[in-house]
Amino acid sequence: MRRAVCPGSFDPVTLGHLDVIGRAAGLFDEVLVAVGTNPSKSRLFSPEERLEMLRRACADIEGVRVASFSGLLTDFCTANDVHAIVKGLRAGTDFDYELPMAHMNASLAPGVETVYLPTSAGWSFVSSSLVKEVAGFGGDISRFVPDFVREALIGRLTSGDAAGDTTGDTTGNTRGDGPAAD
Repeated sequence: MRRAVCPGSFDPVTLGHLDVIGRAAGLFDEVLVAVGTNPSKSRLFSPEERLEMLRRACADIEGVRVASFSGLLTDFCTANDVHAIVKGLRAGTDFDYELPMAHMNASLAPGVETVYLPTSAGWSFVSSSLVKEVAGFGGDISRFVPDFVREALIGRLTSGDAAGDTTGDTTGNTRGDGPAAD
């Protein structure tokens, strides 16, 4: 079985994420969508909330399973017999960030390849951070996230309750996909 992982913090999951996950599911027998957790990073949603949102969002994508990890992504790959790390690339800056990670991951787990999928053009500008920022200013994010995510995001921003990994800035780094869960 050819198994891949789509890692990230998914704070929150966007339709851009789901596009990459769905396309990866067409390339591999099984795709693990892995939520990176790190207690030292601030998130808007807790790991459990992000896992539940992903389970709902991925429910209709055949061959996809949702999991979480902390520590090194390569350790997760080894423990779960993962052969490929799938990353969506929105722009050249994503590649500049991801290439050194791919090299480090290859050095830590030989045989685990990194596969880059260019983000579909319609999602190339969408990020969790930008969605949170637009929502925070009352903008319409319905085109960028599933309805239940939009409702949860607006509810969280309205309440001012950051229930993430730690308290603090809720619009910080949303990447959870490096060699370690950031």
